[in-house]
Amino acid sequence: MPVNDDVFAALANPARREVLGILLDGPRAAGEIAERFDMRRPSLSEHLRVLREAGLVREERQGRNRVYSLEAAPLQEVSDWLSPYEQYWRGKLADLRDLLDEEEL
Repeated sequence: MPVNDDVFAALANPARREVLGILLDGPRAAGEIAERFDMRRPSLSEHLRVLREAGLVREERQGRNRVYSLEAAPLQEVSDWLSPYEQYWRGKLADLRDLLDEEEL
């Protein structure tokens, strides 16, 4: 299954990747996430919206707070898509290792 372009667009931004890293430790309120960044709240809200629309985070309202949690399924799709390229480069590196081993003899 091809990866949704929205996922790649969301992952292209370093701040959004950092948000995903923060959420690896578990759900966080928007305020807790905001404390980790040097940006205005509306900017962070926009990043969270992009992540939510890409299906990478889930938003839940708890009273006055919005709590975000990681949705990793799209990341598995990216990993699956990248797998053939990883295998390609592993093969190239193995070939290089073999060549270098031959030269040492």
